[in-house]
Amino acid sequence: MNTIDLVVFFVYIVGIAVFGGSFFKRNRTSSSFTLGDNDIPGWVVTMSIFATFVSSISYLALPGNAFQSNWNAFAFSLSLPIASVIAAKYFVPLYRKVNSPSAYTFMEQRFGPWARIYVSLCYLLTQLMRIGTILYLLALTLNAVTGWDIATIIIFTGAVVAVYSMLGGISAVLWTDAIQGIILIVGALACVAFILFSMPDGPGQVFELAAKNDKFSFGSFDASLADPTFWVIFVYGIFINLQNYGIDQNYVQRYMASKTEKEAKKSALVGGLLYVPISALFLFIGTALFVYYDSVATLPIDLQVITKSDRVFPYFIVNVLPAGLSGLLVASIFAAGMSTISTSFNSSATVFLTDYYNKYFKKTASDKEGLRVLYISSAIISIVGISIAIAMINVKSALDAWWKLASIFSGGMLGLFLLAIFSRQKNVVGAIVGVIAGLLVILWLSLSNVFLGPDAIGNSFHAYLTIVFGTVAIFLVGFLVSLFAKGKNRN
Repeated sequence: MNTIDLVVFFVYIVGIAVFGGSFFKRNRTSSSFTLGDNDIPGWVVTMSIFATFVSSISYLALPGNAFQSNWNAFAFSLSLPIASVIAAKYFVPLYRKVNSPSAYTFMEQRFGPWARIYVSLCYLLTQLMRIGTILYLLALTLNAVTGWDIATIIIFTGAVVAVYSMLGGISAVLWTDAIQGIILIVGALACVAFILFSMPDGPGQVFELAAKNDKFSFGSFDASLADPTFWVIFVYGIFINLQNYGIDQNYVQRYMASKTEKEAKKSALVGGLLYVPISALFLFIGTALFVYYDSVATLPIDLQVITKSDRVFPYFIVNVLPAGLSGLLVASIFAAGMSTISTSFNSSATVFLTDYYNKYFKKTASDKEGLRVLYISSAIISIVGISIAIAMINVKSALDAWWKLASIFSGGMLGLFLLAIFSRQKNVVGAIVGVIAGLLVILWLSLSNVFLGPDAIGNSFHAYLTIVFGTVAIFLVGFLVSLFAKGKNRN
């Protein structure tokens, strides 16, 4: 990359860090750190929800996935409208009524402290894996740009985001998310335009050759549960997105930071729906790259193999895009990743303070002490996330790795949440038995190959279905045990 690209990129990095840090003066209490001062515009919250959802997992892994195969991953996006509508109608009013910085206060109200600990711990584990995956993908991009060591880039990026998210609190996170969301959309559109008008026979050549090679396919529509068919991805998307909107602190915190319930509902709905066309844009970039390297240029051998699919888009950005545009695209990728990482830092620290420190260490902590706990926990979370990112350097596909890990570490907590909402029974024993059953199902699906070999029954189901079966097991077992206990007590 030339000087212009580097200037564009570093102006963005410095600008976002300074802008985020400028909210420090408004970040004087633990409440302002976690929920703001009730003065965040609705469009900012909307773009923040969108930017949190996108991340560099979408910006890099979706093009890499489409380049490598087809649009099978779009089935995940098509499930999002279902989750966003349910969130706007049911989840937002619920959390606004509970009126707590933590998404997991409701779980304690329904089933006791153990439920709050279980779900919040599952959340923290999921966020750590997400932070690690995103940092790794950002490092891939900058490594292609500068040749710097990937581990060094991971440490640098993690530290920058940690500093401005700690200084500015949730206000800094929301506003920088909104700006970064706009930047990443502009960057993606600019990239698509460049590829389309670089084709020898015009933009239509992309669609013609892509269709000829079946690159727009949504994958198999078979009834198989062992392969990532359209239906497996779609069902997985419904469950993981219901979990995101229903019990993910990242989203619930935004519901609470909105000025009114009406604005919170609108932000949840629009922020989610906006991801559908943008994810299609990312997939189209991967498809267009396939056509470009099939007809215009030649991709190096080491990037043609399946293990390097996540590196194809960064290679194109660095070696093909013109000066200035290349820097904008790198900045866009970092915008996508940094917005999600800053959200995870802030929300994870909020969970630690609200669900652990204030509950079990010091219930009467002052605002000054609460802020200190938030800063320390943010720093610890950033260090662990950076360590996980370094450990992920040799993964084959970041998208597959993230989806599988999210499915496992989520622990089927959606099942307990749905049980809390839709079951009128407040039977703690039923909920505990349901969670145990769900965890056993998750462990069976996740580890059967390790302990029982490739012929184990658990291997008949794709890893993406782990969250589906875990959720269903928790809900059904918990519901039935609660009904049985109620009938027994009545008798």
